[in-house]
Amino acid sequence: MEFQVNHPLLFIMAGILVAVVLAQSVFFLVKAYRRSKALGMDMKKVKKTIISAAVFTIAPAVAIVISVITLSRKLGIALPWLRLSVVGSMSYETIAANNALSAIGQSLGSAEPLTSQQYLNVLLVMTISIMVGIWLVPVIGKKLQNGMSNLANRDAKWADTFQNSLFIGMISAFLGFVFCDVSRLWDESSRFATITVDGVKEEVAVSATSGLIPVCVMGVSALIMVICGLLMRKPKLKWLSEYALPISLVLGMAAAIPITGWLS
Repeated sequence: MEFQVNHPLLFIMAGILVAVVLAQSVFFLVKAYRRSKALGMDMKKVKKTIISAAVFTIAPAVAIVISVITLSRKLGIALPWLRLSVVGSMSYETIAANNALSAIGQSLGSAEPLTSQQYLNVLLVMTISIMVGIWLVPVIGKKLQNGMSNLANRDAKWADTFQNSLFIGMISAFLGFVFCDVSRLWDESSRFATITVDGVKEEVAVSATSGLIPVCVMGVSALIMVICGLLMRKPKLKWLSEYALPISLVLGMAAAIPITGWLS
């Protein structure tokens, strides 16, 4: 039987895992609701909080759906749906998938179908690596939290600087992926890419300015985020704080279409 990235069995397995996650969410929601009743909390405020939280998940969910569509062309729907429904993120999943595909001479944009072994390799790269964080939390989470608390007690300013440095370091790792192909502007050897067509590797020419596509898309997203930040200063537009990220993500993806046509 020929392997298919959208085989019904993959949807069944992914659906079971997603259902388990949803069941956990419902379980803890019910427990929290009953506990709030036992504590004598204002149930009108509790219900309002639940409804508000549900409404404010709509915009991020739209961004996630777009992310699933982006990955589904190469990987099918089941795997991206599973990854982005549990602990995945668009930035991580795209980088992990591209790294795994590049090792076999393919990319998310290539049309050649994946074999079962290639699909499994991509799946393992996308899942096992991100699970390290889950394994580390029970092992070092408490010690790390105590260490940060002790540092804050000794020198609050340095603790704040240290936390910001860790965040900037994480962002820098993703920025490297954005700027990695800019060298095509002046390095002629990087203007060729190796792709696999029907099992045969071929070299194809790549536009010198194509490396600027992710940079320009990032710039558009950043500009939109800045605009949202400025608008949030107005009291009537405070609600944008919950939607600024998905708005910048969606509009950045939309901007990628004309930018790709211009620079490729």
